[in-house]
Amino acid sequence: MLCSSNSAICDAKEIFLCRWSNLLDMRYIFSVHKFYCRGRIETFLVIQIKKCLVRYLLVVMILLTLAEVVSGTTMSLTVPQGEEVTKPISLAVDDRVSIEFTVVGQTKSELDFHITDPQGNVKVEYGQVGTVKYCFTCDMAGEHILHFSNTDQIEDKLVTLNYEVQHYIFGMPQMLFLTILIVLVCVGAVAAFVMMGKPR
Repeated sequence: MLCSSNSAICDAKEIFLCRWSNLLDMRYIFSVHKFYCRGRIETFLVIQIKKCLVRYLLVVMILLTLAEVVSGTTMSLTVPQGEEVTKPISLAVDDRVSIEFTVVGQTKSELDFHITDPQGNVKVEYGQVGTVKYCFTCDMAGEHILHFSNTDQIEDKLVTLNYEVQHYIFGMPQMLFLTILIVLVCVGAVAAFVMMGKPR
């Protein structure tokens, strides 16, 4: 009876140890699998973030490259005798504007010219001029209107108009601002790649 009891106890111990060992093995396998899956997920997320950063950088570069830095326009206007022709220009605050035009007529190449701001106030005025070069900085956003008035009752006038608008952002030329922005975006992208590439 004693031997039989000892044998049963030994068998029970072996079963217990075997089951405990299997349990430990399962927990180890589960932890290894969990760690492996987490590592794969983290790697996948890092790759996706890098792809998004690259796409974002490319989009920013394309948009900044296509951004209008200087808007230049050349056109011809016919101002009929005794009439006025206007040309509106949409401006933002701090825009730098350069205006140049030449008047051509059969007997007299002159006309009256003035500029009005969005509130209708006369910004500058020229009487009976044939050639004008004028530059100004916009201090009021909105439509500024160029007025060409032909007071001659005999003939039409042909006006060759050339104007350029240089945009400014936060008091800086747009080209300089965009250059700084591109540099900052590139530095940020490189820093993000470096941080994500470090081992954890």
